[in-house]
Amino acid sequence: MKNTSVTLFDHTSVVVARTRALKKHFALISLLSLSSVSAVAKEQTVTLDVPTMNCVTCPFTVKKALQKVEGVKSADVSYDTKLAVVIFDDEKTTLKALTGATTNAGYPSTVKQK
Repeated sequence: MKNTSVTLFDHTSVVVARTRALKKHFALISLLSLSSVSAVAKEQTVTLDVPTMNCVTCPFTVKKALQKVEGVKSADVSYDTKLAVVIFDDEKTTLKALTGATTNAGYPSTVKQK
């Protein structure tokens, strides 16, 4: 006659161990999938024409306006070339928001075509 309580106990231990392992795998997969969501957001660089900058202090105003836009990582504005090079997170802002920011600051801009 077999001792079924020992067999049942051994089987239960195996099931519990496998369940714990599956939970750990699930947690790891969940963590990896969450980190990949942020990897979808892509850093973009755009050059804006800002033709109405007519004094050497204008770039400071344009830069400040661009930096206030959520998602802007950096803005390099030049009076000499009348251009603004903006690096931004495309998950947090858009080209329309960038050109809108300069326009609202008094300096309308357009995306420079390559």
